[in-house]
Amino acid sequence: MTKIDDRILIVGAGPVGLTCAYSLALAGIPVTVLEREPDVPVDLRATTWHPPSLDFMDDLGVADHLIAHGHQAPTWQQRIKETGERAVFDLGILRGETRHPYRLQCEQVHAVRFLTERLLEIDPSSVRFGATVSSIGHDETGVSVTVDRGDGYTELTGRYLVGADGAHSIVRKTLGLEFTGKTYETLLLVATIGDFPFEDHHEDLSDVNYVWSDEGSFSLLRVPGKWRSGIRPRPGRPPEDSLTDEALQEHFNAIVPREDAYDVQARGMYRVHQRVTERFSVGRVALAGDAAHLNSPNGGMGMNCGIHDAVNLADKLKQIWHGGSVELLDLYDRQRRPVATKYVNEHADKNHRRMQVRDRDERQAILADLQETAADPEKAKAFLMRSSMIAGVREAAAVGP
Repeated sequence: MTKIDDRILIVGAGPVGLTCAYSLALAGIPVTVLEREPDVPVDLRATTWHPPSLDFMDDLGVADHLIAHGHQAPTWQQRIKETGERAVFDLGILRGETRHPYRLQCEQVHAVRFLTERLLEIDPSSVRFGATVSSIGHDETGVSVTVDRGDGYTELTGRYLVGADGAHSIVRKTLGLEFTGKTYETLLLVATIGDFPFEDHHEDLSDVNYVWSDEGSFSLLRVPGKWRSGIRPRPGRPPEDSLTDEALQEHFNAIVPREDAYDVQARGMYRVHQRVTERFSVGRVALAGDAAHLNSPNGGMGMNCGIHDAVNLADKLKQIWHGGSVELLDLYDRQRRPVATKYVNEHADKNHRRMQVRDRDERQAILADLQETAADPEKAKAFLMRSSMIAGVREAAAVGP
């Protein structure tokens, strides 16, 4: 590479790549974000924003927009549908540890659109949709990417490269990094319906609920104007049969029976993985978000972990841009990779396994333990510091050079 452009290249215009890009752009660092999709995707994706993520987005001037388009959930609960027994966790106990002591339920499309608009205001060429990266190159002087925009291939160069291009990351694959872990046997089914007062039919229902049921466990999460449910296929029923109109009406009628049909607005089916790459950085290239780690969506940790990657990585790149050592990317790896492994995957895996429990006695034992934790302020705070991801952020920050 004889001529390197003074910019940072970012592959992937999801919330992770755009958060990193916007943080850099606000610091006056030129960025180019490359996204293979022709426009912002609006399909079923992440909705949960944990307290430290909102704190980070507040620092970037983005949180108010998310809050305006989201629904604040001050509590979440694990519940047994048939009896109404529940363990309720109140995030208000985190006041003083975060500026946002609640979960925000806001579809990620609102963040992606807002960040894209702000980046384009700073530089009209900073975000390019319909730009598929087919290969990357890197050496001690810079990085390059080959981009297909449908009318031929072009090469772009930059000082550093961020791969935020998802589970099938071309950046990670080109680096030859292993993506070790497992794939869960069960598929995750997701459906959203128009707003309905479920809370009028189930005592003390929260805005975020994880529900055991003899008919099939599920989650029920409120977002503005709708409810979103994660569904476990019934034993013996093919997963795709659980997403038919008839099956979805059956699912929601099992929660609250009604004569009128529920307004099913979207549905999807996803394979669930738990994986972490062997390195978060190689030379001048770094990975963030799903390109670096995948986990069960139970507990809403995936996107949030990626947002935390993005903020940490942007901070390192700012220091490097202004004369710091490129070895700061090694520090990024040492700070963020253990979090993805120790905090996120372990906690998400525990959440996943808890929702798979079918034995009634085992459910009762787990619920009793959760109730005991929720009732003890000290235990509840320690539990929520981990599940809300504050502890992971702090532990990462404590890892020194």
